[in-house]
Amino acid sequence: MNDQRLENIIGQLLRAGVLLAAAVVFSGGVLYLVQHHSYRVQYKTFTPGTENLRTLPGIVKLAGALDSEGLIQLGLVLLIATPVARVVMAIVGFQLERDYMYVIVSSIVLAVLLYSLMHAT
Repeated sequence: MNDQRLENIIGQLLRAGVLLAAAVVFSGGVLYLVQHHSYRVQYKTFTPGTENLRTLPGIVKLAGALDSEGLIQLGLVLLIATPVARVVMAIVGFQLERDYMYVIVSSIVLAVLLYSLMHAT
């Protein structure tokens, strides 16, 4: 594998991830409008989403049940996962090129990304 091929693969991965996330968010938004078109919005008080919308298993469960808010959240999770997948692909590509310095640097970047995602409040 050469640098140009790795760049092409990573570019396609990023493009596919963003397009997939956009399609899922868009479909969830359309479904939300269809399901909630007659609801009156209350701007006086803020009510956070349900507990299921705050955990990955809950989001997947709601999206699987075609819940509009679950689909929107799933699309956002896919959008966040896209750069993480890019770093993973870079690690694999650098490993195939036997460029171990970049494997180490990319692994550190991946560790920082995963740590920040797991410990975000």
